[in-house]
Amino acid sequence: MAMVCLTDFEEYAKEHLSKTTWDYYAAGADECCTRDDNILAYKRLRLRPRILRDVSVSDTRTTVQGTEISFPVGIAPTAFHCLAWHEGEVATARATEALNTCYITSTYATCSVEEIAAAAPNGYRWFQLYVYRDRKLSEQLVHRVEALGFKALVLTVDVPYTGKRRNDIRNQFKLPPHLKVKNFEGIFQQETGVPEEYGIPANTLDPSISWKDVYWLQSITRLPIIIKGILTKEDAELAVEHGVQGIIVSNHGGRQLDGGPASIDALAEIVDMVQGRIEVYVDGGIRTGSDVLKALALGAKCVFIGRPIVWGLAYKGEEGVREVLQILNDEFRLSMALSGCRNVAEINRNLIQFSKL
Repeated sequence: MAMVCLTDFEEYAKEHLSKTTWDYYAAGADECCTRDDNILAYKRLRLRPRILRDVSVSDTRTTVQGTEISFPVGIAPTAFHCLAWHEGEVATARATEALNTCYITSTYATCSVEEIAAAAPNGYRWFQLYVYRDRKLSEQLVHRVEALGFKALVLTVDVPYTGKRRNDIRNQFKLPPHLKVKNFEGIFQQETGVPEEYGIPANTLDPSISWKDVYWLQSITRLPIIIKGILTKEDAELAVEHGVQGIIVSNHGGRQLDGGPASIDALAEIVDMVQGRIEVYVDGGIRTGSDVLKALALGAKCVFIGRPIVWGLAYKGEEGVREVLQILNDEFRLSMALSGCRNVAEINRNLIQFSKL
């Protein structure tokens, strides 16, 4: 069957993945209000298209952190790609390299950073990082990815504790025995009786993480630091003051705090506060090319997609991820043209209808 839009991949994945795996990827926290609102919020936004603009030639290229990518859609960090396709993150890396965009590799990958770098030697990659109680764990990862040519660190800041994902609890979600969090292989000697959470011992994450850890991270690396998980202008201002190079406006795909804003609804106040001092990106709920256009119109430099990549993997591995990215690229180019934009520089807030909803 022809895959026409991202929803087609979602339906395929839901049908073909095991229930436990599907539930893990689909999970939101608590009642999933924020997860669902991430998608609905885009549908509430209306565009104001301009016509007779000569859109015979269009250009979707942009830059992130000074590096050119083919279109403003990157891959958000998501865990355990091998659950969806046997090659896992290696397939994701190859697909992203082929389409010349940015892949944020998750700490919780089921392939090691070395395997990922070897699979796509010319790919443009950032590395998503958590701060662990044992800072040495985080530090070793930073040095590994630096040496492998990853170009930025994405510090996830919205997980002092893991959100309550009801289906994962009901399903007693565990990685199957043949899969591991590869970046930590041999680091955790799994003692019997120690509870495991998403592939590593529970309580490994550090809930005491604070702004001083941003300074700590800057002290051990020269890579740019992007903070992922900001939803308010106050925290955006603090991020700028702490000298980070970018912000990903994100609610973790609705998997952490339920009842927070849809990420696209939080974007404008953050862009207005930052005023171009650092780059602002957004993830969560992007399913069409016009969603990408709306996010850029509200001031995002680039968007990142999470679940749709996993659906692409479930469909056909590397080829499936390529197809997902290509469909979004084609839809974005069409939405740009139909709203009178020839390149990303012409996309601005005048495109958005601010109505009383």
